[in-house]
Amino acid sequence: MPEQAPTFAPDAALIERLARAALARIPAPFQAHLADVVLLVEEFADEETLDALGIDDPFALSGLYHGRPIGEKSAFDSGGLPDRIHLYRRAILDEWVETGEPLERLVHHVVIHEVGHHFGLSDDAMHALEDAAD
Repeated sequence: MPEQAPTFAPDAALIERLARAALARIPAPFQAHLADVVLLVEEFADEETLDALGIDDPFALSGLYHGRPIGEKSAFDSGGLPDRIHLYRRAILDEWVETGEPLERLVHHVVIHEVGHHFGLSDDAMHALEDAAD
């Protein structure tokens, strides 16, 4: 019997579990630099964030890294907010429905992309990291 698609919208707790599983699969050399990064799952990006990025449609943003890439950090950095990876549940679910991509794979892709920004990586380097984490 073929597997049926879920009849419910995955909640933030499920998205977070999938995201943490994706983070756990990142190769060891990178793991040490992720310990202090905060993972947040929210419904949508707030208006201020969307405006700052020039995005009109909140469904167009599925994830965002807030912080300074590792290569730009200084020993003098202190007192600021921790680096954060935001995942936007409704945008992720919208893309999930539109593409038919397995939710675990989609969340993995978004997480790896945002981790790439934490490391200051190019898109090509992000794809290589994602392949290594599979």
